[in-house]
Amino acid sequence: MFTSSQAEITLARDCEAIVIPHGYRTNLAKGTKLRIVQELGGSVTVTAEFGGLFRIDPDQFDAIGRAVPATPAAHEPTAAPLDERIWETLRTCYDPEIPVNIVELGLVYDCRALPAGDDGRHDVEVKMTLTAPGCGMGDVLAQDVQTKLEKLPDVAEARVEIVFDPPWNQNMMSEAARLQLGFF
Repeated sequence: MFTSSQAEITLARDCEAIVIPHGYRTNLAKGTKLRIVQELGGSVTVTAEFGGLFRIDPDQFDAIGRAVPATPAAHEPTAAPLDERIWETLRTCYDPEIPVNIVELGLVYDCRALPAGDDGRHDVEVKMTLTAPGCGMGDVLAQDVQTKLEKLPDVAEARVEIVFDPPWNQNMMSEAARLQLGFF
């Protein structure tokens, strides 16, 4: 769900957050006033009363008055082919500043599932880029992709490589993404 809220939230406790766009972790102090900017892909992007954007991950949701999600059980394999489930999973990963998933943004350049052994599981290799080479959120996005893919029961390991060739541009977005972001 995409949320752009004007409601003010006051942190109930100190809260670990990721500074956007730099990608480093910081602590926001109890009592800090925040506003939710985006709530997609399992994390929340907020702006603080003193400025700046921050990503808050689910393990910190209680600090913003949200329930901490239960750890989901491993997904059971379905009749859907693994490639479809991989792409469906990639569509749950979002840039914390842009309300469009990384697939529709055109950030995923290549994705391959390769047999990992005799148990029927696969290794997944993803090559993706960022909207800007200097974006510090690359490691955060790559970790999101890896973590989500490795929750698929028939994925043994996911490896994510951030690449910048070819350089990303707005023409790589899907038509739906360009419409959503007003690029027409």
